[in-house]
Amino acid sequence: MMRSVGTLTRADLAETINRKMGFSRAESLALVESILAKMCEAMADGENVKISGFGSFILRNKRERIGRNPKTGVEVPITPRRVLTFRSSQKLKDRIAHGG
Repeated sequence: MMRSVGTLTRADLAETINRKMGFSRAESLALVESILAKMCEAMADGENVKISGFGSFILRNKRERIGRNPKTGVEVPITPRRVLTFRSSQKLKDRIAHGG
């Protein structure tokens, strides 16, 4: 298998589509890129992305708050921002817990 150790890549996903669906390598990669672009676009627009049986990419707005510089102890304001979290589905959690 061409996969690098411990990491699934775009190329690996495209290779799977190529083998299972019979699309060309270029078509397979274009399909992967299209799916990822759609997910990125949705999140950039403030939408959560839910993939049933896999998990959800959830956006949260964090308010401005006071933080502390750990070296100096000086309090500093942390600007408001949007953060992205991933919450795995129970199905995925179960598969990981049972090794496959």
